[in-house]
Amino acid sequence: MERTTETKTILQPIHHPSDVRLLDDIDKLRSHGVSHLVALPQLVVCGDQSSGKSSVLEAISGIPFPTKDNLCTRFATEVVLRRTSADQVSVTITPGPGRKPTETQKLQQFNMMLTDLTAFAEVLEEAKTTMGVVDGGSAFTDDVLRIDISGPDRPHLTIVDLPGLIHSHNKFQSAEDIELVRSLVQRYMTSRRSIILAIVSAKNDYANQIVLKMARQADPHGLRTLGIVTKPDTLSAGSDSESEFVSLARNEDVSFDLGWHVLKNRDYDSRHVSSEHRDQSETAFLSQGAWSQLPRAVVGVASLRSRLSKVLLGQIKHELPDLIMDIELKLSNCRTEVRKLGQKRQTTSEQRSFLLHLAQSYQHLARAAIDGVYGDSFFGDPLSGDGYGRRVRASVQNLGLEFAETMRTRGHRYQIASQHDANALPRASGPTHMSRNQYLEHAKSLLIRSRGREIPGTFNPMLIADLFHEQCTPWRSIALQFVENIWSAARDFLESAFNHLTQEQTAELIMRELVDPDLQQRLVNMCAKVDSILDQYKSGHPITYNHYFTETIQNVRTKRMEDDLTQKLRNFLHLRDGEALEELNFTKLKKSSLISALSAKNEVDMDRYACGEAVDCMLAFYRVAMKNVVDNVATQCWEDLLIKPLPDILTPAKILEMEAFEIDRIAKEPAINTDQRNSLTRTIQILELGLETCRKHVSFRSLRKSQPCAAAFDRDEEEASFHLTDVGDAKLRNRVRDMVGDQQSSPEEVKTEWPPSSSGEQMTTDTLAFDIEKESITVDGGNTRTLQISNDVQSLPTKKKKKAKAVE
Repeated sequence: MERTTETKTILQPIHHPSDVRLLDDIDKLRSHGVSHLVALPQLVVCGDQSSGKSSVLEAISGIPFPTKDNLCTRFATEVVLRRTSADQVSVTITPGPGRKPTETQKLQQFNMMLTDLTAFAEVLEEAKTTMGVVDGGSAFTDDVLRIDISGPDRPHLTIVDLPGLIHSHNKFQSAEDIELVRSLVQRYMTSRRSIILAIVSAKNDYANQIVLKMARQADPHGLRTLGIVTKPDTLSAGSDSESEFVSLARNEDVSFDLGWHVLKNRDYDSRHVSSEHRDQSETAFLSQGAWSQLPRAVVGVASLRSRLSKVLLGQIKHELPDLIMDIELKLSNCRTEVRKLGQKRQTTSEQRSFLLHLAQSYQHLARAAIDGVYGDSFFGDPLSGDGYGRRVRASVQNLGLEFAETMRTRGHRYQIASQHDANALPRASGPTHMSRNQYLEHAKSLLIRSRGREIPGTFNPMLIADLFHEQCTPWRSIALQFVENIWSAARDFLESAFNHLTQEQTAELIMRELVDPDLQQRLVNMCAKVDSILDQYKSGHPITYNHYFTETIQNVRTKRMEDDLTQKLRNFLHLRDGEALEELNFTKLKKSSLISALSAKNEVDMDRYACGEAVDCMLAFYRVAMKNVVDNVATQCWEDLLIKPLPDILTPAKILEMEAFEIDRIAKEPAINTDQRNSLTRTIQILELGLETCRKHVSFRSLRKSQPCAAAFDRDEEEASFHLTDVGDAKLRNRVRDMVGDQQSSPEEVKTEWPPSSSGEQMTTDTLAFDIEKESITVDGGNTRTLQISNDVQSLPTKKKKKAKAVE
């Protein structure tokens, strides 16, 4: 395109080549839509309607933006300025995140190259039509209109222009438009990486302009806001209003860390004058009257371009480490979602592959769960309900202990109390409480009806079996209840595992089609195993060879004998309740009377005596049998039939044996999953590009702290100043500064020791290479003690080389 006078702007070069690359790369990320996923550093132009935003943008870029004060812009416009050898203007559209794939493709195809700026307004209208935004309509869009302007006279700068804030509705702008614009501007302002360019018109009292209020809300401490005063020529010279705006420009009233700037816009009568005449008029106006008192760095468009470029560059460098972390976090979340979706599964092969991978992952979790190894993040916090439920071995162990305790306290039908405990209150539920005398009468009735060839005073061995079968009646219901509890715990684990490994809809299909049928059969098998274990105790005569049985009988009989003797002694001594035998003096007792009292036989009923013996045998056998049942149910039932084979619920071998129609029924991907995967895949590609791009620029900047600014040489007439303000390591910075500043010879070779000695000992010397072009510092082992400085210094005039020094 042939440049005209209107587009020529003389700008001073302000950026090192590496900084230009950084700005270019951030803009490439923006063009790929990264800014829709994570906040990128940017300059956002905000202001009330008719505040002069478009004129500011035109002054900075040199491109005549059409203005229609009575209409509302319904999208953000991104203006990218770059210095290149040839002039070029292109207009593209960056689709918003809410666009469908077909719409995204259509918008990405919009790419207009301009050779004549007279067609610029027409291209903008065509872009609006492509986005579906028409004047007078109420449609707003997240699409961003991107205008790339390059040429030898352009600054390195990127600005996002936002719709003007509306004060009141009219026939062109509704109340809904007011709220939509405010919401859009607020979203850009509140992004912590946005530098807010608050445009304030001098035609109106700045206290009444919406933009300042919103800027304060988004940036309460004024750390990232730069105010720009427009239309200063509308103020009467010497007026109070002029003084107020001069004070504002001095950062005395509304204070921002980035300060203020003043521009004089074209008025209606001068709207067609060239950019050169516009700049001359601005310079003349701001060089007289109250405005001449302001520093030249805060007035005029030429200084604003340079100022904005430096502000943007500084913001990018400052935010780069955090930006990388944000991208990494977003990327991690997206990859997690993709992993949950699994592989693409449109074909049978893809579906089978998906299930094979899922089965392998499930087996890993299941083995860890039953082994009690809870290192995987899946197991979560053990103090939470979900975390505890996923720890299968812990759940089974605790349920097993509860089962043993329940069998001990509630597994018997009758709770037989000794004579001394006969008055104890029975429990509200559980075993039926009976005194020993009552139970002996109950046993006697069984003995009478079960007589065999035994002689009086003895009992039929089957009496023990009859009493035992009756006593262990609750065992089956207790065992089945705990079998069901453990089965439920296992199912809860399986459900959690598959929901963790894949999407909820797929997990439900796997549970319904594969897992639940298997689990139901295992529950049936466990219940059958319970019956099998208990069958031997339901009929037939008791059998045991456990010595614990004999010990128990002896202990029971000894205990009862001690209780009987104690009671006889108390009766002989006529002790009242509460009196202890240990407190009495037995010196005056008649020996013969005491012996007679203790040896007296109270039981004269031979059947009752036999029942007492039979009950003792039954209770001893019950204890032995109960312990066996608890262990057998735990090991043979839920451990062997459910817990150990838990990883085998879903195995790769089972997947390989499944028919194609079964695979399709379970693993066929829903359409919504396909759309979600495609969306996530696009997002991941964009984020990976962003991460790779950002990481290229942190190798050297990782040494920096606080506000980064490129290491560079300022070429002036008197000296070359080497800036090391960015090097975060103070020792490294001081060392390099000393080596450069203390040199007496040319800067091509400076002898020094590296690293600096901390103890005064003789140290080996290395080569410290400081490459400005590559922004790197290297130390190479060897005998040469040389500081190598890039050609930027070596190419300086001789008198500058001699004055080269390091400065903070």
